[in-house]
Amino acid sequence: MSLGDQFDNIIVNTDNYKHCHYSLYPPGTEYISSYIESRGGQFPVTMFVGLQAFIRDYLMRPVTVEDVDEAEYLMREQGMHFNRDNWMNLINDHGGYLPVEIEAIPEGTVVPTNNVLVQLINTDPKYYWVTSFFETALLRAVWYPTTIGTLSWLCKQVIRTALERTSDNPGALRHMLHDYGARGVSSQQSAALGGMAHLVNFSQSDTTPGILAAKRWYNAVAPSNSGPNSEHAGFTAWGRAFEVDAIRNMLETYRDYGFALVLTDTYDHEHCVKKILGGELKELIRNFPGMVGARPDSGDVVQVTSDTIEWLMDAFGYEVNSKGFKILPPFIRVVQGDGVTGESLREIFIEMERRGLAADNAVFGMGGGLLQHVNRDTNNFAQKANAVCVNGEWRDIAKQPTGASFKRSKAGRLALILEDGEYKTVPRDSVSPEQNLLKPVFRNGKLLKKWDFSEVIAASEAPVPQEWYGDYIAPMLTEPAPAPVGAAVN
Repeated sequence: MSLGDQFDNIIVNTDNYKHCHYSLYPPGTEYISSYIESRGGQFPVTMFVGLQAFIRDYLMRPVTVEDVDEAEYLMREQGMHFNRDNWMNLINDHGGYLPVEIEAIPEGTVVPTNNVLVQLINTDPKYYWVTSFFETALLRAVWYPTTIGTLSWLCKQVIRTALERTSDNPGALRHMLHDYGARGVSSQQSAALGGMAHLVNFSQSDTTPGILAAKRWYNAVAPSNSGPNSEHAGFTAWGRAFEVDAIRNMLETYRDYGFALVLTDTYDHEHCVKKILGGELKELIRNFPGMVGARPDSGDVVQVTSDTIEWLMDAFGYEVNSKGFKILPPFIRVVQGDGVTGESLREIFIEMERRGLAADNAVFGMGGGLLQHVNRDTNNFAQKANAVCVNGEWRDIAKQPTGASFKRSKAGRLALILEDGEYKTVPRDSVSPEQNLLKPVFRNGKLLKKWDFSEVIAASEAPVPQEWYGDYIAPMLTEPAPAPVGAAVN
Protein backbone atom coordinates (compact mmCIF):
# COMPACT_ATOMS: atom_id res chain seq x y z
CA MET A 1 0.00 0.00 0.00
CA SER A 2 1.04 3.60 -0.49
CA LEU A 3 1.81 5.26 2.84
CA GLY A 4 1.07 8.80 1.64
CA ASP A 5 2.46 12.20 2.61
CA GLN A 6 1.49 11.80 6.26
CA PHE A 7 4.31 9.36 6.75
CA ASP A 8 6.89 11.86 5.48
CA ASN A 9 6.34 14.02 8.58
CA ILE A 10 9.61 13.69 10.52
CA ILE A 11 7.81 14.64 13.77
CA VAL A 12 5.79 11.43 13.67
CA ASN A 13 8.46 9.28 12.00
CA THR A 14 9.75 8.30 15.43
CA ASP A 15 8.94 6.47 18.64
CA ASN A 16 6.21 8.30 20.57
CA TYR A 17 8.31 8.59 23.70
CA LYS A 18 10.89 10.74 21.91
CA HIS A 19 8.53 13.68 22.43
CA CYS A 20 9.11 13.71 26.17
CA HIS A 21 12.91 13.41 26.13
CA TYR A 22 13.89 17.04 25.60
CA SER A 23 13.13 17.83 29.25
CA LEU A 24 15.25 14.97 30.62
CA TYR A 25 18.64 16.56 29.88
CA PRO A 26 20.49 18.61 32.52
CA PRO A 27 19.64 22.33 32.75
CA GLY A 28 21.99 24.31 30.55
CA THR A 29 22.41 21.55 27.95
CA GLU A 30 23.56 23.11 24.68
CA TYR A 31 24.90 20.38 22.42
CA ILE A 32 24.41 16.63 22.13
CA SER A 33 26.67 14.48 19.96
CA SER A 34 25.76 10.93 18.99
CA TYR A 35 27.11 8.29 16.65
CA ILE A 36 26.09 5.10 14.82
CA GLU A 37 28.06 1.87 14.70
CA SER A 38 27.65 -1.85 14.23
CA ARG A 39 28.60 -3.42 17.54
CA GLY A 40 29.40 -6.73 15.82
CA GLY A 41 27.20 -9.72 15.12
CA GLN A 42 26.82 -12.25 12.32
CA PHE A 43 29.05 -10.31 9.93
CA PRO A 44 32.64 -9.25 10.64
CA VAL A 45 32.44 -6.08 8.53
CA THR A 46 29.97 -3.47 7.36
CA MET A 47 29.58 -2.03 3.87
CA PHE A 48 28.09 1.37 4.61
CA VAL A 49 25.30 2.57 2.30
CA GLY A 50 21.90 4.26 2.37
CA LEU A 51 22.35 7.47 4.37
CA GLN A 52 22.06 9.73 1.33
CA ALA A 53 18.66 8.28 0.45
CA PHE A 54 17.32 9.21 3.89
CA ILE A 55 18.81 12.69 3.85
CA ARG A 56 17.37 13.49 0.44
CA ASP A 57 13.95 12.03 1.15
CA TYR A 58 13.37 13.33 4.69
CA LEU A 59 15.86 15.90 5.97
CA MET A 60 15.73 18.19 2.93
CA ARG A 61 11.99 18.56 3.43
CA PRO A 62 11.20 21.34 5.96
CA VAL A 63 8.80 20.84 8.83
CA THR A 64 5.60 22.84 8.30
CA VAL A 65 2.88 24.19 10.57
CA GLU A 66 0.61 21.46 9.17
CA ASP A 67 3.14 18.85 10.27
CA VAL A 68 3.15 20.31 13.78
CA ASP A 69 -0.64 20.36 13.95
CA GLU A 70 -0.81 16.73 12.78
CA ALA A 71 1.81 15.57 15.27
CA GLU A 72 0.26 17.48 18.18
CA TYR A 73 -3.15 15.94 17.57
CA LEU A 74 -1.67 12.45 17.24
CA MET A 75 0.51 12.63 20.35
CA ARG A 76 -2.12 14.14 22.62
CA GLU A 77 -4.67 11.63 21.37
CA GLN A 78 -2.38 8.93 22.71
CA GLY A 79 -1.71 10.65 26.01
CA MET A 80 1.88 11.56 25.07
CA HIS A 81 3.39 14.92 26.04
CA PHE A 82 3.97 17.27 23.10
CA ASN A 83 5.85 20.58 23.12
CA ARG A 84 4.40 22.67 20.32
CA ASP A 85 6.74 25.59 21.01
CA ASN A 86 9.81 23.46 20.23
CA TRP A 87 8.60 22.87 16.69
CA MET A 88 7.08 26.29 16.01
CA ASN A 89 10.33 27.94 17.10
CA LEU A 90 12.27 25.58 14.83
CA ILE A 91 10.10 26.67 11.92
CA ASN A 92 10.61 30.35 12.74
CA ASP A 93 14.34 30.09 13.50
CA HIS A 94 15.43 27.63 10.80
CA GLY A 95 12.70 27.55 8.20
CA GLY A 96 11.62 24.13 9.40
CA TYR A 97 14.95 22.43 8.66
CA LEU A 98 16.57 20.44 11.44
CA PRO A 99 19.57 22.36 12.85
CA VAL A 100 21.91 19.41 12.81
CA GLU A 101 25.17 18.42 11.15
CA ILE A 102 25.72 14.83 10.04
CA GLU A 103 29.12 13.48 9.14
CA ALA A 104 29.75 10.01 7.75
CA ILE A 105 32.33 7.80 6.13
CA PRO A 106 32.18 7.54 2.30
CA GLU A 107 29.25 5.41 1.21
CA GLY A 108 30.34 2.03 -0.11
CA THR A 109 33.28 1.84 2.29
CA VAL A 110 33.86 -1.55 3.92
CA VAL A 111 35.10 -1.38 7.50
CA PRO A 112 35.35 -3.91 10.34
CA THR A 113 32.52 -3.76 12.87
CA ASN A 114 32.82 -1.70 16.06
CA ASN A 115 33.82 1.40 14.12
CA VAL A 116 31.97 4.69 13.87
CA LEU A 117 30.01 5.09 10.62
CA VAL A 118 27.98 8.25 11.27
CA GLN A 119 28.25 11.08 13.80
CA LEU A 120 25.85 13.97 14.32
CA ILE A 121 25.47 17.06 16.46
CA ASN A 122 23.00 19.93 16.73
CA THR A 123 24.17 23.26 15.30
CA ASP A 124 21.98 25.53 17.46
CA PRO A 125 22.20 25.17 21.26
CA LYS A 126 18.51 26.01 21.55
CA TYR A 127 17.74 22.68 19.82
CA TYR A 128 20.04 20.30 21.72
CA TRP A 129 17.23 17.71 21.71
CA VAL A 130 17.14 17.37 17.90
CA THR A 131 20.14 15.03 17.71
CA SER A 132 18.41 12.18 19.48
CA PHE A 133 14.85 13.00 18.42
CA PHE A 134 15.08 11.46 14.93
CA GLU A 135 17.24 8.51 16.00
CA THR A 136 14.49 6.03 15.11
CA ALA A 137 14.29 7.10 11.48
CA LEU A 138 18.02 7.70 11.03
CA LEU A 139 19.15 4.41 12.55
CA ARG A 140 16.62 2.47 10.50
CA ALA A 141 17.81 4.29 7.39
CA VAL A 142 21.37 3.15 8.09
CA TRP A 143 21.10 -0.34 9.58
CA TYR A 144 18.84 -1.91 6.96
CA PRO A 145 20.58 -1.01 3.66
CA THR A 146 24.00 -1.38 5.30
CA THR A 147 23.13 -4.87 6.55
CA ILE A 148 21.78 -5.91 3.13
CA GLY A 149 24.77 -4.36 1.37
CA THR A 150 27.12 -6.18 3.74
CA LEU A 151 25.42 -9.55 3.21
CA SER A 152 25.58 -9.03 -0.55
CA TRP A 153 29.24 -7.94 -0.30
CA LEU A 154 30.12 -11.09 1.67
CA CYS A 155 28.35 -13.23 -0.93
CA LYS A 156 30.50 -11.45 -3.49
CA GLN A 157 33.63 -12.53 -1.63
CA VAL A 158 32.35 -16.13 -1.63
CA ILE A 159 31.82 -15.98 -5.39
CA ARG A 160 35.16 -14.23 -5.92
CA THR A 161 36.91 -16.98 -3.98
CA ALA A 162 35.18 -19.70 -6.01
CA LEU A 163 36.09 -18.01 -9.30
CA GLU A 164 39.71 -17.58 -8.25
CA ARG A 165 39.97 -21.26 -7.38
CA THR A 166 38.17 -22.92 -10.30
CA SER A 167 37.39 -20.44 -13.10
CA ASP A 168 39.12 -18.64 -15.95
CA ASN A 169 36.41 -15.95 -15.96
CA PRO A 170 36.89 -13.48 -13.07
CA GLY A 171 35.01 -10.83 -15.06
CA ALA A 172 31.78 -12.72 -14.41
CA LEU A 173 31.78 -11.66 -10.74
CA ARG A 174 29.34 -8.72 -10.83
CA HIS A 175 26.87 -10.73 -12.93
CA MET A 176 26.61 -13.83 -10.76
CA LEU A 177 24.08 -12.95 -8.04
CA HIS A 178 20.60 -11.78 -8.99
CA ASP A 179 18.15 -10.08 -6.62
CA TYR A 180 14.80 -11.93 -6.60
CA GLY A 181 13.75 -10.48 -3.25
CA ALA A 182 10.93 -8.06 -4.13
CA ARG A 183 8.10 -10.44 -3.26
CA GLY A 184 9.76 -11.78 -0.12
CA VAL A 185 10.43 -8.45 1.55
CA SER A 186 8.18 -6.63 4.03
CA SER A 187 7.43 -3.47 2.04
CA GLN A 188 8.15 -1.62 -1.18
CA GLN A 189 10.38 0.80 0.72
CA SER A 190 12.42 -2.14 2.01
CA ALA A 191 12.63 -3.50 -1.53
CA ALA A 192 13.89 -0.11 -2.67
CA LEU A 193 16.58 0.31 -0.01
CA GLY A 194 17.69 -3.32 0.12
CA GLY A 195 17.57 -3.76 -3.64
CA MET A 196 19.63 -0.60 -4.08
CA ALA A 197 22.23 -1.83 -1.57
CA HIS A 198 22.60 -5.12 -3.46
CA LEU A 199 23.26 -3.25 -6.72
CA VAL A 200 26.40 -1.76 -5.20
CA ASN A 201 27.90 -5.25 -5.42
CA PHE A 202 26.14 -6.88 -8.38
CA SER A 203 24.59 -5.73 -11.64
CA GLN A 204 21.68 -8.18 -11.62
CA SER A 205 18.20 -7.58 -10.21
CA ASP A 206 14.51 -8.11 -10.76
CA THR A 207 13.65 -5.83 -7.81
CA THR A 208 12.42 -2.79 -9.70
CA PRO A 209 12.11 -0.53 -6.61
CA GLY A 210 15.81 -1.08 -5.89
CA ILE A 211 16.74 -0.06 -9.42
CA LEU A 212 14.59 3.07 -9.15
CA ALA A 213 16.13 3.90 -5.76
CA ALA A 214 19.68 3.72 -7.11
CA LYS A 215 18.69 6.05 -9.95
CA ARG A 216 16.67 8.46 -7.82
CA TRP A 217 18.97 8.93 -4.86
CA TYR A 218 22.42 8.18 -6.36
CA ASN A 219 22.18 9.08 -10.06
CA ALA A 220 22.82 5.48 -11.08
CA VAL A 221 22.98 4.87 -14.83
CA ALA A 222 21.77 1.43 -15.96
CA PRO A 223 22.55 -0.14 -12.56
CA SER A 224 21.00 -3.50 -13.41
CA ASN A 225 20.52 -6.11 -16.10
CA SER A 226 17.77 -8.67 -16.41
CA GLY A 227 16.12 -10.70 -19.13
CA PRO A 228 13.27 -13.06 -19.98
CA ASN A 229 12.59 -15.49 -17.15
CA SER A 230 9.78 -18.00 -16.75
CA GLU A 231 7.28 -18.73 -14.01
CA HIS A 232 5.32 -21.86 -13.27
CA ALA A 233 1.93 -20.33 -14.13
CA GLY A 234 2.88 -19.93 -17.77
CA PHE A 235 4.31 -23.43 -18.04
CA THR A 236 1.58 -25.30 -16.16
CA ALA A 237 -1.04 -23.60 -18.33
CA TRP A 238 0.19 -25.74 -21.24
CA GLY A 239 -0.36 -28.95 -19.26
CA ARG A 240 2.14 -31.62 -18.29
CA ALA A 241 1.91 -33.41 -21.64
CA PHE A 242 2.99 -30.24 -23.43
CA GLU A 243 5.88 -29.11 -21.23
CA VAL A 244 8.26 -29.36 -24.17
CA ASP A 245 6.00 -27.04 -26.18
CA ALA A 246 5.90 -24.51 -23.34
CA ILE A 247 9.69 -24.39 -23.23
CA ARG A 248 10.03 -24.33 -27.02
CA ASN A 249 7.59 -21.42 -27.14
CA MET A 250 9.70 -19.45 -24.69
CA LEU A 251 12.94 -20.10 -26.54
CA GLU A 252 11.43 -19.10 -29.86
CA THR A 253 9.60 -16.06 -28.49
CA TYR A 254 12.64 -14.58 -26.80
CA ARG A 255 15.48 -15.74 -29.03
CA ASP A 256 16.18 -12.16 -30.15
CA TYR A 257 16.83 -11.12 -26.54
CA GLY A 258 19.82 -13.48 -26.41
CA PHE A 259 18.80 -14.70 -22.97
CA ALA A 260 16.13 -17.06 -21.63
CA LEU A 261 15.78 -18.67 -18.19
CA VAL A 262 13.73 -21.87 -18.31
CA LEU A 263 12.14 -23.43 -15.24
CA THR A 264 12.91 -27.14 -15.22
CA ASP A 265 11.13 -28.33 -12.07
CA THR A 266 7.52 -27.70 -13.12
CA TYR A 267 7.00 -31.47 -12.93
CA ASP A 268 10.11 -33.64 -12.99
CA HIS A 269 13.35 -31.68 -12.98
CA GLU A 270 15.68 -34.52 -13.94
CA HIS A 271 13.42 -35.61 -16.81
CA CYS A 272 13.17 -32.03 -18.07
CA VAL A 273 16.93 -31.49 -18.09
CA LYS A 274 17.83 -34.87 -19.59
CA LYS A 275 14.95 -35.53 -21.98
CA ILE A 276 13.65 -32.08 -22.95
CA LEU A 277 16.60 -29.66 -22.77
CA GLY A 278 19.18 -32.31 -23.51
CA GLY A 279 16.90 -34.29 -25.83
CA GLU A 280 14.01 -32.90 -27.86
CA LEU A 281 15.21 -29.29 -27.68
CA LYS A 282 18.93 -29.98 -27.79
CA GLU A 283 19.57 -28.45 -31.21
CA LEU A 284 17.31 -25.48 -30.54
CA ILE A 285 19.34 -24.71 -27.43
CA ARG A 286 22.67 -25.38 -29.11
CA ASN A 287 21.75 -22.83 -31.79
CA PHE A 288 20.14 -20.29 -29.45
CA PRO A 289 21.73 -16.86 -30.10
CA GLY A 290 22.78 -16.24 -26.54
CA MET A 291 22.45 -18.12 -23.27
CA VAL A 292 19.77 -20.51 -22.04
CA GLY A 293 19.52 -20.96 -18.29
CA ALA A 294 18.21 -24.19 -16.78
CA ARG A 295 16.55 -23.16 -13.54
CA PRO A 296 15.87 -25.76 -10.86
CA ASP A 297 13.52 -24.23 -8.32
CA SER A 298 13.27 -27.01 -5.75
CA GLY A 299 15.28 -29.85 -4.22
CA ASP A 300 18.50 -29.89 -2.22
CA VAL A 301 20.09 -26.65 -3.38
CA VAL A 302 23.65 -27.96 -2.96
CA GLN A 303 23.20 -31.26 -4.76
CA VAL A 304 20.74 -30.22 -7.45
CA THR A 305 23.00 -27.43 -8.69
CA SER A 306 25.93 -29.75 -9.37
CA ASP A 307 23.66 -32.57 -10.58
CA THR A 308 22.07 -30.27 -13.15
CA ILE A 309 25.45 -29.06 -14.38
CA GLU A 310 26.61 -32.62 -14.88
CA TRP A 311 23.40 -33.66 -16.67
CA LEU A 312 23.80 -30.71 -19.03
CA MET A 313 27.43 -31.69 -19.64
CA ASP A 314 26.26 -35.19 -20.56
CA ALA A 315 24.02 -33.63 -23.20
CA PHE A 316 26.01 -30.65 -24.45
CA GLY A 317 29.60 -31.53 -23.59
CA TYR A 318 32.17 -29.42 -21.76
CA GLU A 319 35.69 -28.05 -21.94
CA VAL A 320 38.42 -28.17 -19.32
CA ASN A 321 39.75 -24.76 -18.33
CA SER A 322 43.32 -23.79 -17.46
CA LYS A 323 42.75 -24.70 -13.80
CA GLY A 324 41.56 -28.17 -14.69
CA PHE A 325 37.86 -27.69 -14.08
CA LYS A 326 35.00 -28.55 -16.42
CA ILE A 327 32.97 -25.74 -17.98
CA LEU A 328 29.75 -25.95 -20.03
CA PRO A 329 29.52 -24.43 -23.52
CA PRO A 330 28.69 -20.70 -23.30
CA PHE A 331 25.12 -21.15 -24.59
CA ILE A 332 23.92 -23.09 -21.52
CA ARG A 333 24.19 -22.49 -17.76
CA VAL A 334 22.41 -23.43 -14.55
CA VAL A 335 20.49 -20.66 -12.79
CA GLN A 336 19.95 -21.47 -9.11
CA GLY A 337 17.59 -19.13 -7.30
CA ASP A 338 15.94 -21.37 -4.72
CA GLY A 339 17.21 -21.63 -1.15
CA VAL A 340 20.32 -19.54 -1.77
CA THR A 341 21.79 -17.89 1.33
CA GLY A 342 25.29 -16.81 2.25
CA GLU A 343 25.82 -20.18 3.91
CA SER A 344 24.29 -22.37 1.19
CA LEU A 345 26.19 -20.43 -1.49
CA ARG A 346 29.46 -21.53 0.13
CA GLU A 347 28.28 -25.13 0.25
CA ILE A 348 27.21 -25.08 -3.40
CA PHE A 349 30.65 -23.94 -4.53
CA ILE A 350 32.39 -26.44 -2.25
CA GLU A 351 30.38 -29.24 -3.84
CA MET A 352 30.99 -27.93 -7.37
CA GLU A 353 34.72 -27.82 -6.71
CA ARG A 354 34.65 -31.32 -5.23
CA ARG A 355 33.11 -32.58 -8.46
CA GLY A 356 35.61 -30.72 -10.65
CA LEU A 357 33.09 -28.15 -11.92
CA ALA A 358 34.11 -24.55 -12.58
CA ALA A 359 32.30 -21.91 -10.53
CA ASP A 360 30.98 -20.09 -13.62
CA ASN A 361 28.84 -23.05 -14.70
CA ALA A 362 26.07 -21.50 -12.60
CA VAL A 363 24.66 -18.11 -11.74
CA PHE A 364 22.53 -17.47 -8.69
CA GLY A 365 19.59 -15.55 -7.32
CA MET A 366 18.57 -14.68 -3.78
CA GLY A 367 15.13 -13.68 -2.56
CA GLY A 368 14.06 -13.42 1.06
CA GLY A 369 17.49 -14.67 2.11
CA LEU A 370 18.92 -11.44 0.69
CA LEU A 371 16.40 -8.74 1.57
CA GLN A 372 14.34 -10.09 4.46
CA HIS A 373 16.18 -12.52 6.75
CA VAL A 374 17.93 -9.77 8.72
CA ASN A 375 17.10 -7.36 11.52
CA ARG A 376 18.83 -4.62 13.50
CA ASP A 377 20.44 -7.23 15.75
CA THR A 378 21.97 -9.14 12.83
CA ASN A 379 24.92 -6.81 13.26
CA ASN A 380 23.78 -5.05 16.45
CA PHE A 381 23.43 -1.53 15.11
CA ALA A 382 22.95 1.30 17.60
CA GLN A 383 22.94 5.07 17.82
CA LYS A 384 24.27 6.35 21.13
CA ALA A 385 25.08 9.74 22.65
CA ASN A 386 28.82 10.16 23.14
CA ALA A 387 29.28 13.77 24.27
CA VAL A 388 27.26 16.59 25.82
CA CYS A 389 27.99 20.27 26.34
CA VAL A 390 26.36 21.78 29.44
CA ASN A 391 26.85 25.47 30.24
CA GLY A 392 29.81 25.60 27.89
CA GLU A 393 31.52 22.52 29.36
CA TRP A 394 31.94 19.38 27.26
CA ARG A 395 31.58 15.97 28.90
CA ASP A 396 32.33 12.58 27.40
CA ILE A 397 29.41 10.26 28.08
CA ALA A 398 28.80 6.56 27.44
CA LYS A 399 26.49 3.69 28.27
CA GLN A 400 28.17 0.91 30.31
CA PRO A 401 25.63 -1.79 31.26
CA THR A 402 26.92 -4.67 33.38
CA GLY A 403 24.48 -7.15 31.83
CA ALA A 404 25.66 -6.91 28.21
CA SER A 405 29.25 -5.84 27.61
CA PHE A 406 28.75 -5.57 23.83
CA LYS A 407 26.29 -2.73 24.47
CA ARG A 408 28.94 -0.50 26.00
CA SER A 409 29.11 2.63 23.90
CA LYS A 410 31.99 4.88 22.92
CA ALA A 411 32.62 8.06 24.90
CA GLY A 412 33.62 11.40 23.40
CA ARG A 413 33.46 12.92 19.94
CA LEU A 414 34.93 10.42 17.48
CA ALA A 415 36.96 10.17 14.30
CA LEU A 416 37.66 7.28 11.96
CA ILE A 417 41.16 6.95 10.55
CA LEU A 418 42.96 4.49 8.29
CA GLU A 419 46.39 3.72 9.67
CA ASP A 420 48.71 1.06 8.26
CA GLY A 421 45.77 -0.52 6.44
CA GLU A 422 43.64 -0.69 9.60
CA TYR A 423 40.54 1.37 10.36
CA LYS A 424 40.51 2.80 13.87
CA THR A 425 37.91 4.77 15.78
CA VAL A 426 39.80 7.36 17.84
CA PRO A 427 39.05 10.55 19.80
CA ARG A 428 38.23 13.36 17.39
CA ASP A 429 40.74 15.79 18.88
CA SER A 430 43.58 13.26 18.61
CA VAL A 431 43.88 13.59 14.81
CA SER A 432 43.80 16.32 12.22
CA PRO A 433 40.63 17.01 10.20
CA GLU A 434 42.45 15.71 7.14
CA GLN A 435 43.01 12.32 8.79
CA ASN A 436 39.40 11.98 9.86
CA LEU A 437 37.38 9.93 7.35
CA LEU A 438 34.12 11.22 8.81
CA LYS A 439 33.16 14.12 6.57
CA PRO A 440 30.15 16.44 6.81
CA VAL A 441 27.41 15.34 4.42
CA PHE A 442 24.45 17.36 5.75
CA ARG A 443 24.01 20.60 7.67
CA ASN A 444 20.88 22.62 8.42
CA GLY A 445 18.80 21.32 5.54
CA LYS A 446 21.59 21.30 2.95
CA LEU A 447 23.25 18.30 1.31
CA LEU A 448 27.01 18.93 1.52
CA LYS A 449 28.20 15.83 -0.35
CA LYS A 450 26.29 13.97 -3.04
CA TRP A 451 27.53 10.46 -3.71
CA ASP A 452 27.20 9.15 -7.25
CA PHE A 453 26.41 5.44 -7.50
CA SER A 454 29.64 4.87 -9.41
CA GLU A 455 31.56 6.33 -6.46
CA VAL A 456 29.74 4.04 -4.04
CA ILE A 457 30.57 1.01 -6.20
CA ALA A 458 34.22 2.06 -6.47
CA ALA A 459 34.50 2.41 -2.68
CA SER A 460 32.94 -1.03 -2.15
CA GLU A 461 35.44 -2.62 -4.52
CA ALA A 462 38.54 -1.19 -2.86
CA PRO A 463 40.82 -4.06 -1.78
CA VAL A 464 40.56 -5.10 1.86
CA PRO A 465 42.59 -7.66 3.83
CA GLN A 466 41.16 -11.15 3.48
CA GLU A 467 41.46 -11.56 7.23
CA TRP A 468 38.53 -9.16 7.62
CA TYR A 469 36.18 -11.76 6.14
CA GLY A 470 38.39 -14.85 6.38
CA ASP A 471 36.04 -16.74 8.70
CA TYR A 472 33.19 -16.26 6.22
CA ILE A 473 35.04 -18.00 3.38
CA ALA A 474 37.12 -20.36 5.54
CA PRO A 475 35.06 -23.50 4.68
CA MET A 476 36.02 -22.98 1.02
CA LEU A 477 39.75 -22.78 1.61
CA THR A 478 40.62 -26.44 1.37
CA GLU A 479 43.03 -28.00 -1.07
CA PRO A 480 41.64 -27.62 -4.61
CA ALA A 481 39.89 -30.66 -6.02
CA PRO A 482 41.98 -32.83 -8.35
CA ALA A 483 41.77 -31.86 -12.00
CA PRO A 484 39.24 -33.90 -14.00
CA VAL A 485 40.65 -36.65 -16.15
CA GLY A 486 40.39 -36.07 -19.88
CA ALA A 487 40.15 -33.09 -22.18
CA ALA A 488 37.17 -31.35 -23.69
CA VAL A 489 34.09 -33.41 -24.44
CA ASN A 490 31.56 -32.29 -27.06
